[in-house]
Amino acid sequence: MFKKLLYVLCSIALTLLVFYGFTHSGLDAFIDGIENKTFDLRQSVISKHRAASKDIVIITIDDASYEYALDNIGEWPLPRGLYADLVEFVEQQNPRLIAFDMLFVKSAKNNTTDDKKLADVFRKYDNVFTAMNFDYQSEDLRKPQDLPAKLQIKLNDLSNDINFEENAFTNYRPILEEIINNTSNIGTVNISRSNDGILRKAPVLVKYRENFYPQMSFLMAYTATGNSSRELTLNENGTLTFSDRVIPLDKNGNAILNWYGARGSYQEIPLYKIIKKMNGENVQLNADFKDKIVFVGMTANSLFDLKTTPTDKLFPGVEVLATYVNNILDNDFVTKAPVGCTILLSVIISLIIGFITLKFVSASAMIFLTLLTYMGYTIFTFQMMKHFNLWVDLVSPLIFATIVFIAMLIVKYLIKSKDFEQQYKLATTDGLTGLYNHRYFQEQMTNTLEHSKRYETEFSLIIIDIDYFKKFNDSFGHQCGDRVLRHVAQTLKRNVRATDIVCRYGGEEMSIILPNIGYQDAIFTAEKLCKTIAEQNIHTNNDKIAKVTISLGVATYPKDAQTTQDLIKIADDRLYKAKANGRNQVGG
Repeated sequence: MFKKLLYVLCSIALTLLVFYGFTHSGLDAFIDGIENKTFDLRQSVISKHRAASKDIVIITIDDASYEYALDNIGEWPLPRGLYADLVEFVEQQNPRLIAFDMLFVKSAKNNTTDDKKLADVFRKYDNVFTAMNFDYQSEDLRKPQDLPAKLQIKLNDLSNDINFEENAFTNYRPILEEIINNTSNIGTVNISRSNDGILRKAPVLVKYRENFYPQMSFLMAYTATGNSSRELTLNENGTLTFSDRVIPLDKNGNAILNWYGARGSYQEIPLYKIIKKMNGENVQLNADFKDKIVFVGMTANSLFDLKTTPTDKLFPGVEVLATYVNNILDNDFVTKAPVGCTILLSVIISLIIGFITLKFVSASAMIFLTLLTYMGYTIFTFQMMKHFNLWVDLVSPLIFATIVFIAMLIVKYLIKSKDFEQQYKLATTDGLTGLYNHRYFQEQMTNTLEHSKRYETEFSLIIIDIDYFKKFNDSFGHQCGDRVLRHVAQTLKRNVRATDIVCRYGGEEMSIILPNIGYQDAIFTAEKLCKTIAEQNIHTNNDKIAKVTISLGVATYPKDAQTTQDLIKIADDRLYKAKANGRNQVGG
């Protein structure tokens, strides 16, 4: 058991090295891409069981409102005075916040009256927010402007692991100066897309000219929870905290959003109905804005403010902002599990897979239990995200475990192969001399004879007997006799070809099968062996020197016999003839 565990641990250690090289060879982006897709799948499933906040309402410029504006107002964009009237209308019900997912840039058709009217509502109401945007436009197009300090966030950064450079911009698209002068409720609507273009995260702060500016949704939720200070502390663990809210940030300063379903998850009120109501028309308007967070933004497909998110391919930007606020109010952000956790889980799963691979002989049981482990881990990652908002890596541990699985299969094959070789060796080898045993000799005689018949070649057989072995055994003891057997056996093996088959025939008798060797060559080999053995000394138990000699009988197919039994008999007869003639010689 210890040996098997050692195999598993060695395989895991080797796999760690392979996996490290794999993830640092440019393929880590590929793995991250697949991991992001599993995040989308988990969010798609979990979001069906998660309800969006009923305290968030969206006044939508949908396709119907866009058509109404063109037909009845006669222009697009809408006059900014209309948005000012909209604020006055909604404020009658005392909403918690109102936010425009729009950039009020420059003056529309030089209509300074409407611009002033809109700017005045920002001065009048301290719960109205609007958006600005940063970009990388060249200074040739637009000279970067300084922004007032009242829009900035002072960040006390205690973390050494977070880098905001991904959300650092070089230029700013100016909004109406009158709005900037009248309010500090202005936040950026910059977003963070992954490499595949899907929006999974959003920045809390962005950098512009070395200063930090808040994302609008963050600024809204920060204000809605009773905070007015423009100072924030980024904790050592990479979280922003205020009131009882915690926002975990990734290494680039982004918050990972939890999603509440596909588009249309929030209560939506078409803008055209509110315009009709404001104009005194009789229209059914089920609009309760009291204590609500109200967004005004575009959802019409033709206006192109659509994003791809984990839960929908066409998700309005205003709903992204609403989702962001919803996350903050519910303390519902996703936290990415640290790398150490991923490595630990990978090792645990790999240990389980390694144990299954070595423990079970049945391939079907092994595959079933491995797949069951994969399924169990997948369910575990779903539950961690559903109940604890924890994004546990799914892809890396499964790839890691699969590599271990393959490695353990190879190890298991090698162990089996080694065991088979050991069993085969025990079944075909004589334990004392290390030569092939009599059973193997009989098999090889049959095989060699069939080969010689098929290809019409010769082969020879030498049978050897150690002279006076019984007397030697009686004189010096069985231990010395065993030493003599091993000595003769190894001498025979060293002095024949690698293709020749040396066997222990029985007792002190040994045999050599010589494929593709004729009679004369076999006689020459036998005489060489006889002479070599006779010239060597062997030490007895009392350290005396003794001489050992052998007698040999030679027979050749097809010259002497046509069957293995006849060939053995003739070689044996010639062996006894050599013994009868005085031993230490070859009988042929």
